[in-house]
Amino acid sequence: MAFTRITAAEAAALIKDGDVLGLSGFTPAGTPKAVTAELGKIAKAEHEAGRPFQVSLLTGASTGQSCDGILSEEGAIKYRAPYTTNASFRKRVNAGEIAYNDVHLGMMAQDIRYGFFGEIDYAILEVCAIEDDGKVYLTAAGGISPTVARLAKKGIILELNAFHSPKSIGIHDVYEPQDAPNRKPIMIEKVTDRIGTPYLQLDPSKVIGVVECDLPDEARAFKDADPITDKIGENVANFLMNEKKLGRIPEGFLPFQSGVGTTANAILFALGSNPDMPAMQVYTEVLQNAIVDLMFQERVKCASTCSLTVTNDKLASIYDNIDFFKDKLVLRPSEISNNAEVIRRLGLIAINTAIEVDIYGHANSTQICGTKMMNGIGGSGDFERNAYLSIFTCASVAKGGGISAIVPFCSHIDHTEHDVNIIVTEQGVADLRGKSPIQRAQAIIENCAHPDYKQLLWDYLKIADKGQSCHKMSAALAMHDTFLREGDMRKTDWASYIK
Repeated sequence: MAFTRITAAEAAALIKDGDVLGLSGFTPAGTPKAVTAELGKIAKAEHEAGRPFQVSLLTGASTGQSCDGILSEEGAIKYRAPYTTNASFRKRVNAGEIAYNDVHLGMMAQDIRYGFFGEIDYAILEVCAIEDDGKVYLTAAGGISPTVARLAKKGIILELNAFHSPKSIGIHDVYEPQDAPNRKPIMIEKVTDRIGTPYLQLDPSKVIGVVECDLPDEARAFKDADPITDKIGENVANFLMNEKKLGRIPEGFLPFQSGVGTTANAILFALGSNPDMPAMQVYTEVLQNAIVDLMFQERVKCASTCSLTVTNDKLASIYDNIDFFKDKLVLRPSEISNNAEVIRRLGLIAINTAIEVDIYGHANSTQICGTKMMNGIGGSGDFERNAYLSIFTCASVAKGGGISAIVPFCSHIDHTEHDVNIIVTEQGVADLRGKSPIQRAQAIIENCAHPDYKQLLWDYLKIADKGQSCHKMSAALAMHDTFLREGDMRKTDWASYIK
């Protein structure tokens, strides 16, 4: 059947106050842009007329300015899950104006199917090609598209985006698992295994209309590496190569997962530049510029991901060299890229970034001083909990040295000491495996803390009450409290907190 062409404004006009929208994409890659931007205009007009207008968003991960940004700025988001990175959205959340649910990305599609978020009204999907029988080809990400498309009760809106080349047809592996208790094993036994189809099959009768557009992805470029991130990368690479020498990593190595950002890129470059490192395999949720470059250099031989979270010039280079990538690159839905069963089977080395880590090995990925959301947990919990090796990295200090990333007690805990194996800063590496809590504290302070804070942390242990984990509860968050009052954790005076 021929699908009706409609404008982005006509599509947005179908959406009413209170509707729940399920979106394609994962990070700004592959997310709708045309319809959501028009929805922002509707929200602005309705609010100026004194009428309410808000929608709820269920997504694969973060989106871009044309979605999270515009809708946040217009006060059009009532509820949102899961991960996001947009500054306008962050401001609204921290002001208590948006109900934000920070969900593990690997659980999002399943939780929607289980009914934990209620019903979905519309699915809005970005695609690069459409067939008359309802087969559509997604663009730069897998996300939660199969689930939201199937469950959308009012219909599906397609954004046919000419920016994304149909040359990419074939790199997706679309697979939606059955739900418990009928779920079958997810038979991915190596990084490049394919278990689904290169297209998403829609019910043609549910497609309301096709919006034609030509809009680039809104992926942000990360800061260039600096001496700190380079040193963190070097420390990670040296640690892993030593693990290989000790026989704790197989000779051919294990696949890598890496988080998003400058530090992650620096780590991958350090690994790829090490002459003793064999050509790497990557099984991850986001593929960044560094991995694409390493694939061209044949230092990464294959990669499975949920999202091409790359700059637009790098995305164009993938499309232009698609024959090179087709047997080396797979894009999957997020519940497969982040699936615990697959992560454990493949034995991933998971490397993610923390905001802060405490002396016992708990990690905070999401909140500043325990109250202000920075970004969501993303997929770090999916990977760290199930990895062969769970590594967290961070610079030892921030804000010109006024904040220590190594603290007595995390102000917010996303990953517990039970799931964290290795801590790496530019100062060094703390291997927490097989250690008691006090032994972990000693390793983290000695190897990872900045020199400006090392004695301060040793002094905290001296005043801590004895126990399985030694703490002085009246002082456990004193460094955070001092920063909030005086702007510098180095001014912490333990004596003033002892009661």
